[in-house]
Formats: sequence, C-alpha cells, structure tokens
Amino acid sequence: MAAATLQSVPQSQPGQGDEAPSAEDLAGQAYFDRIIAEDSRIEPRDWMPAAYRKTLVRQVSQHAHSEIIGMQPEANWITRAPSLKRKAILMAKVQDEAGHGLYLYSAAESLGTPRDVLNQQLLDGKAKYSSIFNYPARTWADMGAIGWLVDGAAIANQVPLCRASYGPYGRAMVRVCKEESFHQRQGFEILLELSNGTPAQKQMAQDAVDRFYAPALMMFGPPDDTSPNSKQSMAWNIKRFSNDELRQRFVGMIAEQVKVLGLTLPDPELRYDEETGKWIHAELNWQEFKDVIAGNGPCNAQRMARRREAHENGTWVREAARAYADKTAEKRAQRAAAEIGAA
Repeated sequence: MAAATLQSVPQSQPGQGDEAPSAEDLAGQAYFDRIIAEDSRIEPRDWMPAAYRKTLVRQVSQHAHSEIIGMQPEANWITRAPSLKRKAILMAKVQDEAGHGLYLYSAAESLGTPRDVLNQQLLDGKAKYSSIFNYPARTWADMGAIGWLVDGAAIANQVPLCRASYGPYGRAMVRVCKEESFHQRQGFEILLELSNGTPAQKQMAQDAVDRFYAPALMMFGPPDDTSPNSKQSMAWNIKRFSNDELRQRFVGMIAEQVKVLGLTLPDPELRYDEETGKWIHAELNWQEFKDVIAGNGPCNAQRMARRREAHENGTWVREAARAYADKTAEKRAQRAAAEIGAA
C-alpha cells in the first residue's frame, strides 16, 4: 500500500531543536497512520499532521482558484457563441465552474483557513492556479478544445480524487466529476460538428486542438522525477496515481477519440509501445510550463487583472451581506434576551 512507502510525516532532522511530541500528538499520529493504512478517511475534526493539513490547503485552494479563474476564457465567448443553444450551454458550464470553486473553497475552509485569506493569497499572487487557463481562447473552436482536452484532462486527474483520504475533498469531487463529464461531452460535440462542417470550420477545429494539446498534457504536472509533492501526496492517499501515470491514461483516451473527430493530434512521435504497454509522446516544453506557472504566460496578467477587478466590484455585495448577518444576529440576541427576561 502507498502509505507504507513513506513516513506519514517527514521525520525531523536531528540537531534542529524540535520539541518532543506530546502524548496527545503521538496518539493522534497513531490514529492518523491507521486510518491511512486502512484506506479510510480523515475528517475535519480528526487529528492530522501539520504537513498533511498544509498540503491539503495548498492543493484544494489551488484547485478552487483554478475553477474560478477558468471561468474567464469561456465567459468571454458567451455573447459570441454561434446560437442561443450554444449560449445557454456555455452559460450553464460557466455556472458549474463557479459552483465547483465554492465546493472546493468550503472544503479548504474545513481545514482551518478562512476563505477571505485564500482569496487574498490569490489576489496577492501568492497562490497558484492551473497553468492551462493562462492561454488565450482565440476562436469558437477553442471552446470545443477546452471542453474535450482541458476538461478531459481534469476528469482523468480528478476521478481518482473522489477517493482522496480527506473526506470533504473527496466528497466534493464526486459532484465536480459528474459535471465535468458533461463539460467534456459538450466540447467533443462542438469539435465533432466543426470537423464535419466546411473545410474552414474543420481547419479551425484542428488549429484549436493543435494549440491546446501540449498545455493539456502539462496539466498533470511535471514528470514524476521532478515533482516535489507527488510522492508524499500518494503516501497520504490524497493522490492515487502519479503525474506520469495520469498523463498516460489521458493520452491513451484522446488518441482513440481524435479518430472519431477526424482530426489529428500535433505529435508525430505519438505511438503505443507494445513492449512497455505505454504511450510514447514528444517531450513537452517544461520550461514553458515553468514560465507560465511563474506568471509569464500569454494571459497571466489579464486573468489576474480581471479577477482583481471582479473582487473590487463585489465589495458592496460582501459588505451588504456582512451588515445583514450582523443585523440578524443582533435581532436574534435581542429576542433571546427578551425571552429570558420574560421567564
């Protein structure tokens, strides 16, 4: 079992002056290790190692940020969608993404970090989100490529997270994955219709696939031998498969689906190796990946500027909600005091 391959908490280095763990911590650690070994679930009120909590806050909040930022490239196409049907479908999809962000922020909050802190980390540029959303959506066909490739990669990555060892995260992912399946089918259908349209429409679909293929493969993260967090996350049963394993599954899936579309993947090296049972694909540009993550992608500045603008424009809503909550609490306290006085 994965949990047995690594210590559940990285061991302290000798000579660093760390205090000896308390009896409560030792008992909590034993309980945590047993839950992980049994492939069961940790709940918010359970004892958990500080490193486990920190890892989850980082991963779940980044996932939430990605859902919120990911609304932007598609929302930009709602008014330009080619029909009322397409507008309605795209609006529903963007609304789903907002809901996913809310589920995930709630899961992150259950770990003890308030939502306003998580939001501020994003606005200050201290938190990351998925690199894929820093690429532009230039044509209507990009809505298809995002649905088929980006949401398809998300499904490959997120379905195993339904069994994540942290209960609120795993349960949130069940609904997220159901809705992402609709998003992928919607994207595939857009590309299928375009590929069976005019030569210009088919070329537009092919161009979109060409642009999003490599960035979609990078969504799974760097290769296993350079991934700083993957092994420990697997030891804790947060992740179930490594980055490269997930990437292999995804490549195998789209390599067959692209044939139905009548399009091609922009990878002349792509082939299935019968001896190893693995898909061989061209080396990805990991320097580009690092640059985008560092904030130097094509749309990083635009995405964050719009997020900050939306946050600023929503100030009055947050203030009104806070005032209403305070007023309601005050009335409740007055009623309680009156009832006590009457008694």
